[in-house]
Amino acid sequence: MSKTTNRVVGTTGKIIGLVILLVFCLAPFYWMIVTALKPPTALFNNELWPSSISMDSMSAVFNQKNNFGQALINSVIVAGTTTVFAMMVGIFSAYALTRMKFRGRTFILALVLAASMFPGVAILTPLYELFADWGWINTYQAMIVPDMSFALPLGIWTLTTFFREMPWELEQAAEIDGCTPAQAFRKIIIPLAAPGVFTTAIMVFITSWNEYLIASNVAIGADVSPVTVAIAKFTGESSFQQPFGTQMAAGVVATIPLVIVVLIFQRRIITGLTSGSLK
Repeated sequence: MSKTTNRVVGTTGKIIGLVILLVFCLAPFYWMIVTALKPPTALFNNELWPSSISMDSMSAVFNQKNNFGQALINSVIVAGTTTVFAMMVGIFSAYALTRMKFRGRTFILALVLAASMFPGVAILTPLYELFADWGWINTYQAMIVPDMSFALPLGIWTLTTFFREMPWELEQAAEIDGCTPAQAFRKIIIPLAAPGVFTTAIMVFITSWNEYLIASNVAIGADVSPVTVAIAKFTGESSFQQPFGTQMAAGVVATIPLVIVVLIFQRRIITGLTSGSLK
């Protein structure tokens, strides 16, 4: 086979692989949309697209009984606050672990990685008892604090890997030009680290948004329940009916903020890359 044929075959194989991966990732979301648009009487047929589109499930999501609008606000508050605080702590921690030379850095990073593997179900009972003693049941902080404990290892490990690849000569050059270490960190390191920071923020936000295990145990009331808990508590017209269509519609609505956040942060990542290279 000639080089041109090999190149065509290789390109075709890559395209086919990307298409298969795309279908594999988007098929559940597509089926969720299709189910949300079906009328209640046609939920269990296998049509690839509903023959008759109904908005009954979509309208049922926001009825007063489900309280889904408040759940969206709660998720934004919890995931947004967790992301802000986790990134503030994670940036400084990752910078210190990468830039400062001291004994035990590798051991600390290993502990951070081990903390991210700790099963959340093992701490449900201690957390509930602790938060009950503090009066934190049905509060935002009862979800934010545990979410931070799971988001920080992810953020620190990812940012440490990114900081390790940065050219530290730029920081040294800024200090030679008269910048203090704090000014060099703020004016040089942070702009260059913007792609890694925003990428990590995306992962932290999505992780906090999708958290269900702890929230289902500490957010009992509907006034503080996030979307994951609210969807699980949806009820049908009777106690024996499972509202699959409404739950699918709520899943579509809950996914839209994640898509918007990813699009916004992707734009910031590109801006950070280009501005860093130009500067």
